[in-house]
Amino acid sequence: MNRDSYPFPIPEGRTVVGKERFHFHCHPEVSCYLTCCHKVEMYLYPHDILRLKNRLGLHSGEFLQRHARIAEGSHPYFPAVMLNMADSEGYPCPFLIKAGCSVYKDRPSSCRTYPLERAVERHPEAEQLRIHYFMTHHSYCKGHQEERTYTVGEWERDQGIHEYNLLNDLWAEVDAFFATNPWQGEGAAGPRQQLAFMVCYNIDEFRSYVSRHNLLSDFRLQKDERRRIKRDDTELLKFGFNWLQFALGDRRTLIPR
Repeated sequence: MNRDSYPFPIPEGRTVVGKERFHFHCHPEVSCYLTCCHKVEMYLYPHDILRLKNRLGLHSGEFLQRHARIAEGSHPYFPAVMLNMADSEGYPCPFLIKAGCSVYKDRPSSCRTYPLERAVERHPEAEQLRIHYFMTHHSYCKGHQEERTYTVGEWERDQGIHEYNLLNDLWAEVDAFFATNPWQGEGAAGPRQQLAFMVCYNIDEFRSYVSRHNLLSDFRLQKDERRRIKRDDTELLKFGFNWLQFALGDRRTLIPR
């Protein structure tokens, strides 16, 4: 497809993936195995951090201190979080061991999706998100030359991407809300922005905040819903996304008592 005619910006070095099958297979016998796990500029989304900190048995604040750094986000009004590479030869992923990925079942979205990249588009007049997939083309990657083929749907199922996509779509909605600059003029790293950062990236601290302020009692929630929020990090993150939009933007994402 002509890049200029495509309704979504196509990143350089990428091609559009539609309904057609694509060749790819990564396994220890390919000559490039684990090359892509070095010198990676990887953004971590809120659900990525949640899964990784639980896998490692760390408080989310400790995970951020050990393994992440603050970076420029998709807009000027809220920062992003990136994974730090290990300070050793080749700058490998900190979770890479000789046998491969030590956190494979809880690996981040970018790792699961590769060699694809997923983009989310929402037009102001459209209620549903439009999903676009692009194929990356790295010269070192030999997986494209393998015989195995997939459709996008098959790849999503094979890599266990669905839960990640759901949470990342919710995060995209919140980040788009942050792009409206809802901080009431307080500037970068002000109290409201720090609160939002805690909700999105430090889920364990947010759980303590919810308990201290008895936050769940302020809203109409079903008993089962309240129970899930109290015991499950993913459900707490979803609640946090809704609460931020309610508290900072007066959106009807929650119903007060």
